[in-house]
Amino acid sequence: MATQAFEEIVEDFEFLDDWEDRYAHVIEMGKAMAPLDDALKVAATKVDGCASQVWLHPKVENGIFSFDGDSDAMIVRGLVAVLSKLYNGLQVEAVAEVDALAEMTRLGLNEHLSAQRSNGVRAMIERIRTTAAT
Repeated sequence: MATQAFEEIVEDFEFLDDWEDRYAHVIEMGKAMAPLDDALKVAATKVDGCASQVWLHPKVENGIFSFDGDSDAMIVRGLVAVLSKLYNGLQVEAVAEVDALAEMTRLGLNEHLSAQRSNGVRAMIERIRTTAAT
């Protein structure tokens, strides 16, 4: 159950045959994302379990979930952008129904991320799911 925005990423990745091109595309997505306000980069928004610094600032408005995020690492910032395309705009109840790891597998990212980066992605997903459930 992916958003249309995420499906567009899947389509883009179908045209990118090698990992370096996909990696560069993820980095470009991160660069295109608006930076998180420094005032929101606090302990409460910091994601534990990531090798780099990651902040996620979730919002629920009229039952619709979204989050803004940032990272000090370019590839991780891109992964935040990918996750935002996966989750932003969903009904808050639908967030828990998303199998984010399976969706990320569709992009072929899992097999090329280090163990630390993969753990960081899982930590971000868990933070998103936990926050949406409250």
